[in-house]
Amino acid sequence: MENKQMLMIPGPTPVPEKVLLAMAKHPIGHRSGDFSKVIGELTAGLKWLHQTQNDVVMLTASGTGAMEAGIINFLSSGDRVLVGNNGKFGDRWAKVSKAYGLTVEEVRAEWGQPLDPNAFKAILESDSQKTVKAVIITHSETSTGVLNDLEAINAAVKAHGQALMIVDAVTSLGAVNLPVDEWGLDVVGSGSQKGYMIPPGLAFVSVSAKAWQAYEGAKLPKFYLDLKKYKKATDENSSPFTPPVNLMYGLQASLEMMQAEGLDAIFARHRRHTEATRAAAKALGLSLFAPDGAASPAITAIESDSAEAIRSAMRKKFDIALAGGQDHLKGKVFRIGHLGFVCDRDILSCVGALEATLMGLGHSAAPGAGVAAASKVLCA
Repeated sequence: MENKQMLMIPGPTPVPEKVLLAMAKHPIGHRSGDFSKVIGELTAGLKWLHQTQNDVVMLTASGTGAMEAGIINFLSSGDRVLVGNNGKFGDRWAKVSKAYGLTVEEVRAEWGQPLDPNAFKAILESDSQKTVKAVIITHSETSTGVLNDLEAINAAVKAHGQALMIVDAVTSLGAVNLPVDEWGLDVVGSGSQKGYMIPPGLAFVSVSAKAWQAYEGAKLPKFYLDLKKYKKATDENSSPFTPPVNLMYGLQASLEMMQAEGLDAIFARHRRHTEATRAAAKALGLSLFAPDGAASPAITAIESDSAEAIRSAMRKKFDIALAGGQDHLKGKVFRIGHLGFVCDRDILSCVGALEATLMGLGHSAAPGAGVAAASKVLCA
C-alpha cells in the first residue's frame, strides 16, 4: 500500500487541504482590481500576525531572501553590526553581512546553547560612539532547536538607542509570541513554508519607522530586494513585480485559519507540542540537544549516534520525514518539527513510530514509555 507522507520537519511544513484547494483556483491578473483586494486583505492579516502597525511587505523569495533584504536595505558597506551566531542560520547572517562588506562582530554560543543577552549588553553599553548600526539575531535557531532570548537582547538594543534590531523569525513567527510593536522590533523576516502553513515561495519583512529612516542613508546596492519599492506598491494594494498569485490565495486561506484559532491558542498549541515531544524523548532515554529553558516551539533536536539510521527507518517503515543534523551535527542529531499545521494526533503518531523504530534498532526503552509521556502532556 502506498502511504501518505507525514512531514515532521521544520519546513516545508504540512499544508492544510483548505489551503491546497485555495491554491488550485485559476489565477487572475495581478494588476486587476480583484487582486488588489486580495493584497489589501493579506496585508491586514499579516499585520495581525506580526502584532504590528508597521509596514509588512511580501516578497517572492525564501526566508533567506527576507533576511538578506532586511540587511541590505538599512545598512551601508563598512557599518559595524553584531550578529548572534549559535547555529547554522546565525552563521548564515554573518556570511551575508560579510558578503556586503559590513564590519561583522559575532557574539557566539556553542551550538545547542542560547545566546547570552549580557554579551550583547556589554558590547552595546561600551559603544559610547554609537558605532554599532544593527544587531542581527535568529530568534528560533532551526538547526539546533534553541529559542534565543530575543526580548532580553532587544532590551539591550533599545537601551543603546541607535542600533537597529533585525530578526530572523523564520521558524518563530506564528509559533511563539512575537509582539513586534510592543518590543519595538525594527526588521523582522520570515518565510511561508513554516508557521504560515503554505508551500515555499513567499517571504515577509516587517519594517519600523526607525528602519525606514535608516533606509534613507543606506548605500548597499539593491534592486529586486529594494523594500521601498514593495512599500510603495503595498500602500497601493499592489506589487512591484509579478507575485505568486496562487501562493497568495493559499495565504488568504491560512491566515483565515490562524485568525479563527487565535494567537494565544496557536502559541499554546506549539508550546504543548514542544513539551510533549521533549517529554517523550526523555522517557525513551534520548538526549535533548537544547536545554529545557531555551527550547524552540518549532522543532526539537535529539542527539543520537544512530540519527541517520533512525531517520531512514522512520521514512521507510512509517513514511514519516524527520530532519537531520546540519554541518558538524550531521549524523549526530535528528530533528522533529512540530510547526504550523500540526495537531496532537500528529505528535502521538510520530512518537509512537519513533518508539517502534528504536525498538527495531535495538534501543532499550520501556514499550509505550514515550507515548505515555507525550499523552500526559497532551491530556493535561
